[in-house]
Amino acid sequence: MSGLLFLAHRVPYPPNKGDKIRSYHVLRHLAARYEVHLAAFVDDERDLAHADVLRRICKSVHLVPLNPTRARIRSLAGLLDGRPLGLPYYHDRAMWDHVRGLAAQRSIERVFVFSSTMAPYAGPFAGIPRILDMCDVDSDKWTQYARRHSWPLSWIYGREGELLGAFERRCALDFDATLLASDNEAECLRRLAPESAKKVHSMRNGVDVEFFDPAREFASPFAAGEEPIVFTGAMDYWANIDAVTWFAREVLPAVRKRRPDARFYIVGSNPADAVRRLASLPSVIVTGSVPDVRPYLRHARVVVAPLRVARGIQNKVLEALAMSRFVVFTPAAMEGLDYRPVPATATAEEPDRFAAEVAAAVESANGSPGGFVAGRQYVCQHYSWSTSLARLTGLLAA
Repeated sequence: MSGLLFLAHRVPYPPNKGDKIRSYHVLRHLAARYEVHLAAFVDDERDLAHADVLRRICKSVHLVPLNPTRARIRSLAGLLDGRPLGLPYYHDRAMWDHVRGLAAQRSIERVFVFSSTMAPYAGPFAGIPRILDMCDVDSDKWTQYARRHSWPLSWIYGREGELLGAFERRCALDFDATLLASDNEAECLRRLAPESAKKVHSMRNGVDVEFFDPAREFASPFAAGEEPIVFTGAMDYWANIDAVTWFAREVLPAVRKRRPDARFYIVGSNPADAVRRLASLPSVIVTGSVPDVRPYLRHARVVVAPLRVARGIQNKVLEALAMSRFVVFTPAAMEGLDYRPVPATATAEEPDRFAAEVAAAVESANGSPGGFVAGRQYVCQHYSWSTSLARLTGLLAA
């Protein structure tokens, strides 16, 4: 098999958060067709315990520990030389030495880059097919962040959005193909980089519907008599922090007026201090990391995705639908879904309307203990990994 270099800003295992779910499934797909040489950063030392899993999949594995504190200090160089802060954050001599060594061996015939912040490392392989999985147009996310923060963060985020947008445009021009996680994201990049429009493609996220199967037996993690409302996600990510804070403070009180037994469960790893403080509010439970989110999804009355800033497909929404749960989300969280209408969902933006939809969904779920099968059917039909990854196979072959 041909040699393929897989570059990732975060080790693609375990698949326990949005970007790692996508990178892991792509890695497995490519490893069945190429001799994959994985080079990735590790920003959580606990992930090093899974290195043997990756070695069984790949021809070679090179993992570089990334110290977040040192990386943040390093990123400040971008303020001096006009680069987006994310580029010096991931600039590492050990990674560069490894990549240049692979290039000198001339055994790499394809390059797959996961995340635009890793794009510079593809430079030594100019002349061979290179594909960039940008996932989302991150520059637009930073621009949205700028609108929701006061100075000086508004200036920093606005600067990052502008400079990263210019960098994303150059990447789209340099690479043979650029992938995005939804049609909406692909169109966003085409507007940003019209000269590269023909090289921009969507490759949707998928769901492992055999893993997320409500027919399996899961013990309920909830107390008897309560009506659990569940949010899942990495709780050190600003968009998720903003989402649960808004819901807990602005929406949940109105829900509890209609459904006094409602409880809001925030399920996800590394909860920030702002998230932990929410546990002091009535009927808010912060679980922290859990070994398996499926019991929380399976026994939820309703799943919420109250994101006010979002890019691309929300895995949390697809997983909840696959588990036959009803989902209430904001328009921002719905944007990444390419197929409309979406069954077993409701959309709202204002707090009172969102609360009304959640309360109605809780009542409907109480009368439908088996769940909302139409949501699972929707995911099985439109969001399978095999269908999505077939496009990647064709692009690499071409």
